[in-house]
Amino acid sequence: MKFSTLFFLSFIFVSLVSFKPMEVKTLKKNNTSVYFLTDKQQLETLIRKTYEWIETKKTQGDFDVVENKKGDKYVALNAKAHNKILAELKNSTFFAQQFIDNYNKIALKIGENLKTNKIKYFVGELPPYGSDSNPWCNCQDNPESYWKTLKINDLKIQNNKAAFYWTWTEWKETPKYKVTAVKENGIWKIAVLDGFDYKSFTKI
Repeated sequence: MKFSTLFFLSFIFVSLVSFKPMEVKTLKKNNTSVYFLTDKQQLETLIRKTYEWIETKKTQGDFDVVENKKGDKYVALNAKAHNKILAELKNSTFFAQQFIDNYNKIALKIGENLKTNKIKYFVGELPPYGSDSNPWCNCQDNPESYWKTLKINDLKIQNNKAAFYWTWTEWKETPKYKVTAVKENGIWKIAVLDGFDYKSFTKI
């Protein structure tokens, strides 16, 4: 009995002494590379799902406005339609509060400028704010179901903030659309989209 116990303890001692933790270092290296790869995959998935949602589920049209009694001029923000979109943005879970606040700020400024006649927007004309392009892509046309193959490029991650631009692959001509995302509670969310820059969108 004593011999068996002694043999067993000796076996454990030899095993511990001969153990070489070589794989730990490799595992750390693998974890580092996988970490960055996972972030890129998460961000690409975020962009694809976001744009699918924008094109198929979000209420179309941004910053809807209302006409005067004559029906010849827009005079105010359509608050009801705007609040509906704000709720949609929040409930989608794709956007950080930073983006939603900025989107709301743009809408309120447009409404203020219309009410005070700082800008004049006549029915049948292009709006005197934003640009002629779709602010979600800075484009006037897009491939069908383009979100399925969106790619992110020039990804830079620092702490919980990521900056990159996306392109589509179906057409040779593609936007290079800048995006900033932030990680909230371990989940990436869109914080800034290039087409919704407050100063350029509301510039008079």
